[in-house]
Amino acid sequence: MLDRPVSELSKPRKRLPDQRWQIYPQKPEFAQNLAVLTNISPIVSQLLINRGMETPEQVQAFLDPESLILPSPLEDFPDLAISLELLQNAIASQTKIAICGDYDADGMTSTALLLRSLRTLGAQVDYAIPSRMHEGYGINKRIVEEFHSEGVGLILTVDNGISAFEPVARARELGLAVIITDHHDIPQKLPPANAILNPKLIAESSPYRGVAGVGVAYILAVSLAQQLGETKGLIKPMLALFTLGTIADLAPLTGVNRRWVKRGLQHLPKSHLPGVQALIQVGGVQARGDEKSGGDREKLPSPVPSPKSLKPEDIGFRLGPRINAIGRIGNPQTVIELLTTDDMGVALERAMQCEQVNASRQEMCQQIEQEAIAYVETEFVASLQDDRVLIVVQPNWHHGVIGIVASRLVERYGVPVFIGTYEDEGHIRGSARSIPEFHVFEALEYCHDLLGKFGGHKAAGGFSLPAENLQVLRSRLIEFANQCLEPQHLKPLLKIDAEVNLNHLNQQLYQQLNALHPCGMDNPDPVFWTPNVQVVEQKIVGKGHIKLTVAQTIDNQQYKIKAIAWRWGDYFHLPLRVDIAYKLRENYFNGNTTIELELIGVRLPIQIPQFFASPPIQSSTTFEYNQQQYTCGFYKNGIKAELRIRNSEGKVLAIQPGHIIGLLGTNRQNAKEVDISQPQYDNIIQAALQTLSVLSAEL
Repeated sequence: MLDRPVSELSKPRKRLPDQRWQIYPQKPEFAQNLAVLTNISPIVSQLLINRGMETPEQVQAFLDPESLILPSPLEDFPDLAISLELLQNAIASQTKIAICGDYDADGMTSTALLLRSLRTLGAQVDYAIPSRMHEGYGINKRIVEEFHSEGVGLILTVDNGISAFEPVARARELGLAVIITDHHDIPQKLPPANAILNPKLIAESSPYRGVAGVGVAYILAVSLAQQLGETKGLIKPMLALFTLGTIADLAPLTGVNRRWVKRGLQHLPKSHLPGVQALIQVGGVQARGDEKSGGDREKLPSPVPSPKSLKPEDIGFRLGPRINAIGRIGNPQTVIELLTTDDMGVALERAMQCEQVNASRQEMCQQIEQEAIAYVETEFVASLQDDRVLIVVQPNWHHGVIGIVASRLVERYGVPVFIGTYEDEGHIRGSARSIPEFHVFEALEYCHDLLGKFGGHKAAGGFSLPAENLQVLRSRLIEFANQCLEPQHLKPLLKIDAEVNLNHLNQQLYQQLNALHPCGMDNPDPVFWTPNVQVVEQKIVGKGHIKLTVAQTIDNQQYKIKAIAWRWGDYFHLPLRVDIAYKLRENYFNGNTTIELELIGVRLPIQIPQFFASPPIQSSTTFEYNQQQYTCGFYKNGIKAELRIRNSEGKVLAIQPGHIIGLLGTNRQNAKEVDISQPQYDNIIQAALQTLSVLSAEL
């Protein structure tokens, strides 16, 4: 039974997620051939094809990243040799080295990695991280002057510095050497550092191209240890910190990231670093049956992995948020001490501080998100289709967490989001999060004359501005968004790998998918979909999550499976019948292991096969989509019914049942084949079928 009072059934249902589903074209013959050649299952083969792999060699390199033959980093990073020389000379002469880090997980793990490795190699080294509250991101002149007054001879930036022209120029004026290690986008004018290590400055074909800030720090530290012949006992601790930072920063899990993260996930549970063990313990990662998970997923039974290896989600949802929370609303020194101490007592104390700060961060996020949604619904939602970007600025929000809220607004509204709060009456500081078709850093550069400091990359960024420039900034961002975004982009894009029936969701399939791990950015978790399932139970749990059971009847047998939809409280109750898109998750509870679904998409089902079996109308009808008029209807083509959709120019899209390839043209002789699962076709087909469905119901 539905967990829903009878009195509720007559109430209007709240909206469903407004998504655009992009279902990959299925290539069963190609997938089968590739599966035979590489000795993998056809479903894994299809998933790899979806991720751009077409040859046995590509598949082999992906499945076994250790087989990659890596070039020496010295070949790919032009300034690595001089960086090593500067560090070796500083160690030999006991010149003071100062690390300038960043307050996010990438920056703090990078700082800890270089502190540990340089101290082990005999360097005299300390660090500074700018105040998020009072100074914002990146090295600044105050830090440079302070380093100089303390007798520092070499500054080493991590996860920042590529845009810090004036602070670096000041350091050089004062006679300090500067090595910049960063991974953010390259500005038009590089700072005058002695050496710059940034993967954006090396060949796109390099396997090192996708490393985050902690990846650059790892390459530098390993290269230095190798040159000094002091690698023993250094590599594994650095690998643990690299893995934490890479996943927490959402770096792409391809190239060397995939290779090193795969090693790191196996090593982390048995790491000798007290800070890592304390984090794992506080996060409950290894305790089977634990009902406490990290991130925003408290008080729910949740996947807990085997102690033999971790998965990226254990860092992404359990360990990473505890580190990131400190950088957002706490003191980064807590995390640096956590990750550099060799005392387990100190590590547990710092890990508990991370736990407490993370709980506060969650409450803060929830409150700001609710306020932001209420503000958007009142002020901006009516104009979103025209504006194509959302700029939300309010007083009294903590700018340490507004980036998280920006991500949630992107999920909700499907547009790029720039969110800010007032530092004082005259200044605003903000964060930006994006959709695939919108480049945040380019948008900020487009508005550079209105901004103070800014930085970032395609998907995210940070900025500050005088409050008096807010309205002009809003207009400029709307102008930029209208240049690069079309109306069809303004829905969250959900890429779906394949259709699967519920009776195939079992432990065997889950184990086959392990070949793709570690999954993350640029190698996403597989996403499946099942049409027209029945929602047999649903209830709200935790902080606005929907826990449900769905069922599908196949050959007169009903198959049920449990599911969770994180932060979907606004969509409760779900309709009785829906199409669902989901990821597979293992759940450990009371000693049992089950496969469950993590729901990420839902839409009302349209029974295309039923339409084709008995078309609802014999004549055509008209409908409007994207401000254009179309006609549609079902017609006989031989013994089968065929759906045809005609635009105002006379082009016809013809679709037959069971086919993912349709015909598009003015007649069959000149028609071309098109993949109707692609959004530009799928969306219009859904609109046509909705129209026909409504008309059929009225007749």
